[in-house]
Amino acid sequence: MPADPLDQHAQQATRRAFLGDAARGVGAMALGTMLAADEASAYCVAASVVPHVAPRAKRVVCLLQSGGMSQVDLFDHKPTLTRFHGTELPAGVRGDQRLTGMTSGQSSYPVTQPMAPGKYCGAHQTWISNLLPHTQGIADRIAIIKSMHTEAINHDPAVTFVNTGNQQPGYPSMGAWISYGLGSGNRDLPTFITMTSQGSGKNPGQPIFSRLWGSGFLPSTHQGVGLRPGANPVLYLSNPPGVSRGQRRALLDDLERMNHLAAQRTADAETLARIDAYEMAFRMQMSVPELTDLSGESAATIESYGPDAARPGSYAANCLLARRLLERGVRFVQLFHRGWDQHIALARQLPRQCQDIDQPTAALVNDLDQRGLLDDTLVLFATEFGRTVFSQGAFDSPGAGRDHHGRCFTIWMAGGGVRGGLEYGRTDDFSYNIVDKPVHLRDMHATLLHCLGIDFQRFTYRFRGLDVGLTGVEPAHVVKDLLLNA
Repeated sequence: MPADPLDQHAQQATRRAFLGDAARGVGAMALGTMLAADEASAYCVAASVVPHVAPRAKRVVCLLQSGGMSQVDLFDHKPTLTRFHGTELPAGVRGDQRLTGMTSGQSSYPVTQPMAPGKYCGAHQTWISNLLPHTQGIADRIAIIKSMHTEAINHDPAVTFVNTGNQQPGYPSMGAWISYGLGSGNRDLPTFITMTSQGSGKNPGQPIFSRLWGSGFLPSTHQGVGLRPGANPVLYLSNPPGVSRGQRRALLDDLERMNHLAAQRTADAETLARIDAYEMAFRMQMSVPELTDLSGESAATIESYGPDAARPGSYAANCLLARRLLERGVRFVQLFHRGWDQHIALARQLPRQCQDIDQPTAALVNDLDQRGLLDDTLVLFATEFGRTVFSQGAFDSPGAGRDHHGRCFTIWMAGGGVRGGLEYGRTDDFSYNIVDKPVHLRDMHATLLHCLGIDFQRFTYRFRGLDVGLTGVEPAHVVKDLLLNA
């Protein structure tokens, strides 16, 4: 007679495994209750304790400019650079700061002025480069933070840091944390959705790995779902030829029963996550085609996002889809746009890269505002680090560029309780060092969570014996000067 699987499991279980399974079993029972009440909110185990403060934002769209956007050329206006153009960066400015291997061996570090002039925009007279004319038009709606800084100076740790709060892989992404804390606003779509696009600057741009929208040690239900361009936005979502929707439903019902039996036997939360994933995929068979069908959008709306809006997979098309996702209740939408790593040919690559993102980004902000969504949608326009004020390569050469610079860089935020028309923080006359109101990536994460009503100090998950949060264990603070009625 074959052995009883329950007896087998009991004989093989160690004391440590038993205690671990018992602890997970309590969570599994709670999760089962939540699944029965509302599958869409399953695994949102922090929902009973958040919001900690009154939220101003219900959802987030993160526009991640991958590769290191140049604050020197686009936002951080320094007349000194024009005066010192072609001369050596003063040794006292550079100091003994760490450089990458791409410029540490250079014999000279000549200052290079911005690639284009700019102008003071809006009621608050915010300086923005003429490479971003549409962004100039939303100057009064955005808060520009000029004093961002990070310890990372190479791409992989830096982009991992900005997305997960840690330079090491394996930690949950921003969107996963928010999914864990707030759950879904639409049971027919994932809580966290990502899209990627390739820019016209450096091509190909730095690689984008799926772990950047992963759930890390959180339940896998909270990982982001990537949308692809074309006829199959989500792989393996469509039924195989000859399989009807009714047959698919019957198959999933059988799978659910078997998975529930497995969950009862092993108390494995990931088995319940598998049930949730199958159910979400089934509902997405109906919701995703409707999402990607733009026939209901007016010609004027599509045109406002620019000429690339009709090209699937472009940054412009992804911005339009982001708005459609946000208005359907998706909690966190993230766009990754590659091509900002201008080590060479800066004068040629940077204008093209700006042209990719300028009109669609401004259109997204305006579109959200016109639809009454901007007030409770936080728009985060970010990058992993900035660029050096000195030239990488021969000065004034067509092949010259700028190296990585984590000591200071620029991002901006809009909507979701953020004060528009604001410039925060200040760098020195060479846009090389911060001289007032530094903002670390941890502070950015803490502020993002605060806008959503989450106290970053209380919002943690037990992992390896520690209470781990998005901001890590080092000091962080909410930048309240950025916020309305803070």
